[in-house]
Amino acid sequence: MQKMSRPANRRPENPKIDWHLPTISSTASAHHMSRELFVLTYGALVAQLCKDYEKDEDVNKYLDNMGYNIGIRLVEDFLARSAVKKCRSYSETANIIAQVAFKMYLGVTPTVACSNTVRNQFSLILVKNPLVDFVEELPASRSSLCYCSILCGAIRGALEMVHLIAEVALIQDTLKGDDVTEIAITFSNKIEMKKPKRNK
Repeated sequence: MQKMSRPANRRPENPKIDWHLPTISSTASAHHMSRELFVLTYGALVAQLCKDYEKDEDVNKYLDNMGYNIGIRLVEDFLARSAVKKCRSYSETANIIAQVAFKMYLGVTPTVACSNTVRNQFSLILVKNPLVDFVEELPASRSSLCYCSILCGAIRGALEMVHLIAEVALIQDTLKGDDVTEIAITFSNKIEMKKPKRNK
């Protein structure tokens, strides 16, 4: 019997990394293992990026873009598994991100704090950040590295898929000496669609 050969040029010369956060498992132990594997693999990825890019800004941008692509792909899975209904406010959206999404995919629940009176800016505060479980500290030469930029990108991408535009930034980082990891989410003002005028 003749072996089947793979089609020529099946793989692109520069394949893009298709990164997925671990989905929730049927058992708690399997879910824990998948999270731990993700954290370990993510650390190896960041280490490789630091070798490939001299500037921290380039690594940060790469991680944010990777997170953005994860967020876009993750929404369908999240909505199917969580069965959450449409949020009626930015506050409710922030709480769903913290209490459902973070719990589902990373096994932690950040505290949510509103940062302004307009109630369109919120902080997700992580006392324990699973992404840095195996990282003691950043090298002195990488002081501008935002190790957890992937989380910011993932939140931004997921929100965009449900028609919410937001700026997401890491403003406190335990790897830089802060007591907590804090992610700030600032929702853009909603654009009101004008109804067409009826002819009298």
